[in-house]
Amino acid sequence: MALAADNLDESPKNSNISGLPTIAAIATPLGRGGVGVIRLSGARAYDIACQLTGKSTFTPRMASFCRFYQADGTTIDEGLVLYFKGPHSFTGEDVIELQGHGGMILQNQLLARVFELGAKQAGAGEFSYRAFDNDKLDLVQAEAIADAIDATSAAAASSAIRSLSGEFSQKINQLLEQLIHLRLHVEAAIDFPDEEDVDFLSDGVIQDKLEQTQSKIQQVLATAKQGQLLRDGIHVVLAGRPNAGKSSLLNRLAGQERAIVTDVAGTTRDTLQETVVLNGLTLHLTDTAGLRETEDTVERIGIERARKAITQADMLLMVYDVTRDLASDSTPLQLAEQLFGELPEAKRLLIIANKSDLLNDNSSKERIATSQAEIKNRGYEQVNVSCETGTGIDDLVETLCAKVGFHPPENSLIARTRHLDALRRTADSLVEAHEQLTVFKAGELVAESLRQAQQSLGEITGEFSADDLLGKIFGSFCIGK
Repeated sequence: MALAADNLDESPKNSNISGLPTIAAIATPLGRGGVGVIRLSGARAYDIACQLTGKSTFTPRMASFCRFYQADGTTIDEGLVLYFKGPHSFTGEDVIELQGHGGMILQNQLLARVFELGAKQAGAGEFSYRAFDNDKLDLVQAEAIADAIDATSAAAASSAIRSLSGEFSQKINQLLEQLIHLRLHVEAAIDFPDEEDVDFLSDGVIQDKLEQTQSKIQQVLATAKQGQLLRDGIHVVLAGRPNAGKSSLLNRLAGQERAIVTDVAGTTRDTLQETVVLNGLTLHLTDTAGLRETEDTVERIGIERARKAITQADMLLMVYDVTRDLASDSTPLQLAEQLFGELPEAKRLLIIANKSDLLNDNSSKERIATSQAEIKNRGYEQVNVSCETGTGIDDLVETLCAKVGFHPPENSLIARTRHLDALRRTADSLVEAHEQLTVFKAGELVAESLRQAQQSLGEITGEFSADDLLGKIFGSFCIGK
């Protein structure tokens, strides 16, 4: 059968990394602190600890108080030594942790001595890579370590820890098992067509199993989309004419006076970034210079930077002043076309009608209501707010979450863009397999599409991963992780 003879472009991860040098790195942030930790991993970690401390033995998983010595016998520092004997360690190798006093001088002196005794400087993410390569964790769990460290909200941290515990991997592995069983059925139908009177490709069994797998892939994909939003958040750019209230809105969303607000047009002359977490969603906010024609060189540079930020935004908030930014015969969508050169897609644009508290006469209110109806009819949305009073800010946040498809997380799992890409490619391959099965009855092509689906799905946990992908992933980790 073809399952055992797959000739994949990607190679399965190597579970044997014996012979690699012993690595060491500072595992705590540099700077002044009560405790600083240096981590070693490799075949010589134990011997280095003995030479460093003058002790002959260490008991696994027992803390030993020691002094750390230079080659001439002078004391560098004192602290605890923890020994984790491989394979019962984070990396699967012998691991030593030296817990001394925090501080750059002491830590660097101790690390330099460890290097003298034969250790090599660990690269970014090298400890986690060795754990991955020794089957102590899979690729999703390894990434979850970095995601937990970099989490910008409690929900993101909680989701990362759940992924680290293996929940996301378990879902992927279950789907992989289903795909393997599907391939077995299809391969059997191809290789042994005359064994049974039943035509396996047309009796409906394979089709039912395939459709069930497709449904579960879509469920996991939906969960992963939420996880990716939870991890990465969205980049939101506030744009509009000068004095429309962009900086005031940034301050409202941030909950503090981050941007300077004055009545002088052109106060904001550069982009200003702020990250906030609202309703569980991380927003990377960018305030921009007001869009207008100007002869001021500095302001013109700020407007150029604003336009660049606009093109890179996940979501664009066009803020306009309801009391002055619209001519008597123009609409907010026409204003958007004037400001941005063309009307952005509805999924990227949210119109913010600011200073709505200043609309006192009925004709102005009626005009706003009319324009809002037109906006809705064309598939866009407008939220009326007052940055002065805070009215409408909660509606703005809810609308923003709804537009990007984010729901308050319940048992969500952290996910990355590459996970979504792999899941989408898996789903596409299953659609192809379904078409080959139901329309063309082509068993060999069904098997090939299922093989491609399995390969794409296996990339998530690292069952099959290209070396350059692994380098990119682990290279983004901290030194010492």
